[in-house]
Amino acid sequence: MSEISEILGPDGLLANCVEGFTYRPQQEAMAVAVMEAMTRGEVLISEAGTGTGKTYAYLVPALLSGQKVIISTGTKNLQDQLFHRDLPRVRQALAVPVDVALLKGRANYLCIHRMEMTLLEGRLNSREMVDQLMQVQRWSGRTRSGDVAELTDIPEDARIWPLVTSTTENCLGAECGDYSACHLVEARRRAQEADLVVINHHLLCADFALKEGGFGELLPGADCFVVDEAHQLPEVAGNFFGSGISGRQLLDLCRDIDTEYQREAGDIKAVPEQSAQLAKGVRDLRLLFGLELRRGPWTEIAADRQILRALDQLDGALAKMIELLQLVEGRGKGLDSCLTRCKAIRQCLDELTREDEAQGEYIRWFETYSQSFRLNRTPLDISALFQARMASHPGSWIFTSATLAVGGRFDHFQRQLGLSEARTACWDSPFDYQHQALWYVPRGMPQPREPHYTQAVLEVAVPVIQASEGRAFILFTSHRALREAADCLAERLDYPLLVQGSMPKGELLARFRQLGNAVLLGTASFWEGVDVRGDALSCVIIDKLPFASPGDPVLQARIDALRRQGGNPFMEFQVPQAAIALKQGAGRLIRDETDRGVLVICDPRLLKKGYGHLFLESMPPMARTRELEDVVRFFQAGPDAEHGEATADETK
Repeated sequence: MSEISEILGPDGLLANCVEGFTYRPQQEAMAVAVMEAMTRGEVLISEAGTGTGKTYAYLVPALLSGQKVIISTGTKNLQDQLFHRDLPRVRQALAVPVDVALLKGRANYLCIHRMEMTLLEGRLNSREMVDQLMQVQRWSGRTRSGDVAELTDIPEDARIWPLVTSTTENCLGAECGDYSACHLVEARRRAQEADLVVINHHLLCADFALKEGGFGELLPGADCFVVDEAHQLPEVAGNFFGSGISGRQLLDLCRDIDTEYQREAGDIKAVPEQSAQLAKGVRDLRLLFGLELRRGPWTEIAADRQILRALDQLDGALAKMIELLQLVEGRGKGLDSCLTRCKAIRQCLDELTREDEAQGEYIRWFETYSQSFRLNRTPLDISALFQARMASHPGSWIFTSATLAVGGRFDHFQRQLGLSEARTACWDSPFDYQHQALWYVPRGMPQPREPHYTQAVLEVAVPVIQASEGRAFILFTSHRALREAADCLAERLDYPLLVQGSMPKGELLARFRQLGNAVLLGTASFWEGVDVRGDALSCVIIDKLPFASPGDPVLQARIDALRRQGGNPFMEFQVPQAAIALKQGAGRLIRDETDRGVLVICDPRLLKKGYGHLFLESMPPMARTRELEDVVRFFQAGPDAEHGEATADETK
């Protein structure tokens, strides 16, 4: 398409208008494919390697199309980056009169009603929470969007946020006294009117699963949906198509009952007394799960009489609470909302605990947190559910990510979402991996199941880190291995050591960039969505192939189901999932055309197991070696050096 070429070509509009823009033929080709899919109303699945510039490749056709477009990103951070940085640049360069809007989930917007309730209640647990509440109150008078991301001084996980934001359960909707000033309502109104709306996968799936009540359809009708970081979508969709209840949800309900009772009733003491009983039952149930933080199958609950008895008592406490709230029904909107929430939670608890044939289509499992728990009911297979929702949102669908294909094929992703008829396309990264990166697989490593495996990884890592002069990520597949490594490396390295969990993720990354010679130890959250360009990150060390834990109840249930259907769950599910995760982890290394670095994968299964070829075929075409001397020479040589690629035989 000549129009795309005139914009994204080597002498195109963006090359002349956008500082730092570099022509990439892969980007232009992807933009043409996206435009064709939008014009024809097709489903397109596209992998665009790191550095392709896929964001511009879908933004340009989206802005030119004249269609109503919804773009969904993997995280809120990516959503903000897209809306506040990338989208304004392209829109300004194209000079198109396209109305744009940013829409997040309700927990991202200040709820004026709940903030005022919290101020009136005056019962906060710490001086820090009081200070944070005062900050929120001062900010509430000057914010236009109500987006809590504007308050950068308060951590994302601060305990004040649930007290000043709403949930689906506690929102009063149109009956709220502050409805006319509601930031969420205003954000949704702008989204309804905009030509292009930027959302995230959680919001997309909340709408798909009809998990938002009181506002009509959450997302505006669109002609085209663009799903970026699409590899994350199956897991997010699975969570939303299921159901569950949590200890925190129940305790929030008890607190709201107490607050609304004081405001709207106050003459039936049995209400707060029963609320206290319900809260005690929730805390007692958490203790019965033990102190360990874990995920477990429902069979553990079914075999534990104490937990079953506690669940039965919880159901009884909810029933009693419903009876009492019905006595004060009509006294006030807040108490009426609490009654509705009680009924919904009790119904969900019944769905979770009831034994019937329909349960065979779901995975029931639990998860424990330091002070809470969650009981879950997750669909075994979401493909039919997802297809039904796509059918109710007709139009073109673009799924894209740097990591969707396994061995050049999209079968795994297509099976998960039922996209068998979709058109697929793959564009390799424009980076010169042969000269920018070296992939080192050390010799003589024990099998990962051996008890001394992490120590063997560290024996490999230390000389590599000395050669790279710090500037390294070490990515682990378990927190246990990370803790063991942190204890050991503290005494063995002369470089600053940054450990996941010691400070917030954003602060860790800022420190890593600032120091310039640090070594960062991380697990799952550092495998993707982390962008460190330049010399500060010149080495990524991965301890094991990232297979999901076989003890995970959701994974185990899906493995069992595939086996019953006559499939091979290891090759059809576990290997593809791990290959995509490995591509994400390895993708942290080369983020720019001037980056150089060494990727170290310690796991001997990569070259010794039959399935290893799928991992090898899925990775960027880096030069490979099995010799530490080549790693040392790579770092000593500098960016202008030439180095050859090891032959296939040398890497076996």
